[in-house]
Amino acid sequence: MRRAGPLAVLALAAAWVVPAQANDDLQKQIDNPNQWVIQTGDYANTRYSKLDQINTKNVGKLQVSWTFSTGVLRGHEGSPLVVGDIMYVHTPFPNVVYALDLNNEGKIIWRYEPKQDPNVIPVMCCDTVNRGVAYSDGKIFLHQADTTVVALDAKTGKVIWKVQNGDPTKGETNTATVLPVKDKVLVGISGGEFGVRCHVTAYDAATGKQVWRAYSAGPDDEIKVDPDKTMELGKPVGKDSSLKTWKGDQWKIGGGCTWGWYSYDPQLNTVYYGTGNPSTWNPSQRPGDNKWSMTIFARDPDTGMAKWVYQMTPHDQWDYDGVNEMMLVDKKIDGKDRKLLFHPDRNGFAYTLDRESGELLVAEKFDPAVNWATKVDMDKSSPTYGRPEVVAKYSTEANGEDVNTKGVCPAALGTKDQQPSAYSPKTGLFYVPTNHVCMDYEPYRVSYTPGQPYVGATLSMYPPEGSSNMGNFIAWDAVKGKIVWSIPEQFSVWSGALATAGDVVFYGTLEGYLKAIDAHSGKELYRFKTPSGIIGNVMTYTHKGKQYVAVLSGVGGWAGIGLAAGLTDPNAGLGAVGGYAALNDYTALGGQLTVFAVP
Repeated sequence: MRRAGPLAVLALAAAWVVPAQANDDLQKQIDNPNQWVIQTGDYANTRYSKLDQINTKNVGKLQVSWTFSTGVLRGHEGSPLVVGDIMYVHTPFPNVVYALDLNNEGKIIWRYEPKQDPNVIPVMCCDTVNRGVAYSDGKIFLHQADTTVVALDAKTGKVIWKVQNGDPTKGETNTATVLPVKDKVLVGISGGEFGVRCHVTAYDAATGKQVWRAYSAGPDDEIKVDPDKTMELGKPVGKDSSLKTWKGDQWKIGGGCTWGWYSYDPQLNTVYYGTGNPSTWNPSQRPGDNKWSMTIFARDPDTGMAKWVYQMTPHDQWDYDGVNEMMLVDKKIDGKDRKLLFHPDRNGFAYTLDRESGELLVAEKFDPAVNWATKVDMDKSSPTYGRPEVVAKYSTEANGEDVNTKGVCPAALGTKDQQPSAYSPKTGLFYVPTNHVCMDYEPYRVSYTPGQPYVGATLSMYPPEGSSNMGNFIAWDAVKGKIVWSIPEQFSVWSGALATAGDVVFYGTLEGYLKAIDAHSGKELYRFKTPSGIIGNVMTYTHKGKQYVAVLSGVGGWAGIGLAAGLTDPNAGLGAVGGYAALNDYTALGGQLTVFAVP
């Protein structure tokens, strides 16, 4: 065997360090506050900007600097990205991507217009939204509605690679962004309302080759858990931890979808995300805890192996998907420095865990209206430690039979849905957009047919008794588990928040207002009515030394599905159409980016 020469050795070494260099480059780009290069702002999902040129003293002078029409009239979630002097804007289906030149009045440098089969639209659960593109190593990554994952050259828009992540004919679709980690891109899947068996997949960022896939339910090797090493609340999960909690082969169509937000801790080399509802919505058809739906996963991004898990809503009876953001901060609890994970769940409880061990530290209601459970058992010696104490009155099944239940709070869209919170290290508070909505829930028997709805429940939604508002924007203390202040909103706050070093917090409303709030007091400092309801996430950047704030408006999403899809049946849109019917009086369809600055 011929010995390799010095140049060959150097070349081999260089090949091994490329992934680390790519990851280091992305971290450097993320750390530059003048840019916004991934949807979450940073790996910790804090949506915090160190920019302070716009602050509490001058934010009231904000004016519209420029606008851009997307040309699409469905719900606009997510946010634009800014990398260097280029802004990247995405749309809902058909998922057009624009690269805009910030040096030339937003001139379109390139556009990517995928050709997707419109038959994917009917199998998208709750509007044709998309939560945006991501950037890494000179590429823009897009996960299309039809589950095609595409890597585009960030300068030219040329397709570098594409790969199919799922099968829309079976109900597999996508609404989420992706997360670049090291030399990989992590991708989820939607389809819990169609009996999809959901997963997280890692693709090689350079080639699109699949590296690993981890399912939410099924055999240990397919969900990538080690029975002896993967922990839940300090104990090994044990053999067949998922299979034992499903009846027969129900896990094969069991949901647990992964369409939410992902976080990454580079020091712990751990990725965090949540899984969605078990299928069907009729709980009597799937006895058991239905693991690992409704679960927080901590995984090794290199191998996909789960380090720890925590199931928040065992045997979900209300569609309380656990996919909301996992926000990573370091704080003291009981005098100890802790690496924390904060997660405001759909089920109405806000969880604080040790993100290294998975230890549950805080679990408190973040809306007083929550009534389906009294509390989460925090007694570590209890056999029900970590489980919610369900109120029988609000259960949707009894002794394996369907129960029509009224007055359940929150509604299926949760005390909050995917709309991401923000965190300010200056105040130590989390800023959480919430829904203040209850429901009637009527389960019914349903049969599984691939590609057909597999819901099994009829819903109606309305504000809690004695309330006229359907949303609140709150400041939350994750250590004490307490609301610090709360701003009532007529409709759910479906926009993602932004916190800044200028002590300003931004969010949007379903009527279309961009609002700026004092981060300490919650006092409103500014509002502006954009052309359509805001379900996008506010972001900020600088260009030529000037700070800008930008947001996509375009009403839609689950709360706005009636407007977005022209639905009028009160029970349509999984119950949201009737609950949000009054929204028609305040806004109309539109797709526009609005960029603000202080003159």
